[in-house]
Amino acid sequence: MKSIVLRLCLPLLLGAAAVAPAQAKLRVFACEPEWGSLVRELAGDKVDVDVATSALQDVHVIEAKPSLIAKLRAADLLVCTGAELEVGWLPQLIRQSGNTKVASGAGSFMAAMQVKTLEKPSAVDRANGDVHPDGNPHVQLDPRRVLVIAQRLAARLAQLDPANAAVYQQRLADFSGRWTAAMKRWQALAAPLRGRKVVVHHISWVYLWDWLGIQQIGALEPKPAVPPTAAHLASLVGTTKSNNTLAIVRAAYQDPKPADWLSDRTGVPAVTLPFTVGGDAQSKDLFGLFDSTIAKLLGAAK
Repeated sequence: MKSIVLRLCLPLLLGAAAVAPAQAKLRVFACEPEWGSLVRELAGDKVDVDVATSALQDVHVIEAKPSLIAKLRAADLLVCTGAELEVGWLPQLIRQSGNTKVASGAGSFMAAMQVKTLEKPSAVDRANGDVHPDGNPHVQLDPRRVLVIAQRLAARLAQLDPANAAVYQQRLADFSGRWTAAMKRWQALAAPLRGRKVVVHHISWVYLWDWLGIQQIGALEPKPAVPPTAAHLASLVGTTKSNNTLAIVRAAYQDPKPADWLSDRTGVPAVTLPFTVGGDAQSKDLFGLFDSTIAKLLGAAK
């Protein structure tokens, strides 16, 4: 009797196995476009990626919308900048999502924590503006650091999804080769920029200047995240005029009026750099981000 039942059930069991769903893709929630782009480079179609912000948003001040809460609730991995860049909204988002997997441990990957940060203060005093205790968080603007982050992110993806570990390692090798070649090209193109001086809207660019050998001589914000004032802008006119300044630099999401005001009074071009993936038409991925950035800085030098 048992053998008869087994013969009858076996085709049904085999049929069920044949139509069993494939392993679900790893779900990644990226806080910023640069990390969403990097995940796609390393994982391709092995993951689903949701990106919380765009290049036209100030990532310091994002609203924890229900749509973001729902996406984070379903995530297996959270990829953000860290170094308190998202401190104004990410902790609330994690708490409201109820997703303990991404609160800490393997499910949480903070890019700035994978590399050495610059401008780490010896003490934090909020009277000095928006100062980050763990250093300047905008590490996506140094391609050398991006490569280190890519290596560690690929390892984390493999840890969470060992079935596709070989894919992540192969894609990392491919990305690393293309990225290293691109860095050599960017550095050769940008050689004329070394030693030039810039004024910035917000001190977001320290890693870019460190890589290219550019000197920042002023900021439109009197203190980080404190809006420019007429008196402070006026105080920058002499410095900007007298230093053969290359450009007055802002990101796409920042108000153009302060940079334009200073440009009108000094003759120094106001330049909008993409800052992250999607910041302009050329910056469709990380490679385009640096292609566009270098081209726009060279354009200001003409």
